[in-house]
Amino acid sequence: MKRREFIALLGGVAAGWPLAARAQQQAMPVIGFVNIRSPEPSGRNATAFRKALNETGYVEGQNVMVEYHWLEGRYDRLPALMADLVRRRVAVIATPGQTAVAQAAKAATTTIPIVFGVGDDPVKLGLVASLAEPGGNATGINFFTREVAAKRLGLFHDLVPKAARIAMLVNPANHTIAELMLRDMPEAARAIGLQIQVLNASTSREIEAAFATLVRDRADALFVAPDAFFVSRRVQFSTLAARDRIPTSCSGREMAEAGLLMSYGTDTRDMYRQVGTYTGQILNGAKPADLPVLQSTKFELVINLQTARALGIEVPNSIQLLADEVIE
Repeated sequence: MKRREFIALLGGVAAGWPLAARAQQQAMPVIGFVNIRSPEPSGRNATAFRKALNETGYVEGQNVMVEYHWLEGRYDRLPALMADLVRRRVAVIATPGQTAVAQAAKAATTTIPIVFGVGDDPVKLGLVASLAEPGGNATGINFFTREVAAKRLGLFHDLVPKAARIAMLVNPANHTIAELMLRDMPEAARAIGLQIQVLNASTSREIEAAFATLVRDRADALFVAPDAFFVSRRVQFSTLAARDRIPTSCSGREMAEAGLLMSYGTDTRDMYRQVGTYTGQILNGAKPADLPVLQSTKFELVINLQTARALGIEVPNSIQLLADEVIE
């Protein structure tokens, strides 16, 4: 080969390298990770998701791309976002933690695999045909919102036994969870001799108004329904609860860490890990129809002793021994 021809050939190969690299990058499967929370309090959960992906052979940025969509409580953004993910034909849509997100994904596609984490019965929600044999394009984890909420109310009553009138705050924008709480929690309260007053909030201003109402009506304590928007406003909740001296129970440990009295709920890191594992298995060729819906077995109770002392609440040793974490 002549020198001039060799140089021309080498130049052509070198020029093709960036194109080949771009083509390889474009060929990576893309995961659409959609969460209604804000990213800052969810770092540990996202890490658990990525670690599970790694264990199935997928490393973000090397052989898989993950698009993180943190909606910060904006449920109204779901339809357009899901339509965009479907239009671009992502490999998997992962929706850990929120029923509304899983329902939006299922409404948008019957072909792209969906891995969900939901608090209500996924069969009743229409996400799968059965727990053992999902039968469609979706599978995931069920973490028992109704049962866990009733258990949390009982633990809250043990912690503040003199509180008889409980205000329950729900987010009406989170339709599925709001309906579930409104349907089941008044009965659970009556069973242990409590009265429930329902308050609504979908904005920070409405949270302020809800606290003004419960103070005016002399509620003894506040029970916060599970909701990603509420988690994103955890500092506001902590500030208002401290100002008004209201013992407050929530579902996410982030809220107890921010200063609320107690939390009890699913171990969210474990749930995200399970979603990551199923996502990786699907990328490896498994079909959602053949992956049975898992059920959460790990739950965590967090007690904030600093807040308890500030409120003059003595936390029984029996409850401290039950707690997975006690914040001193």
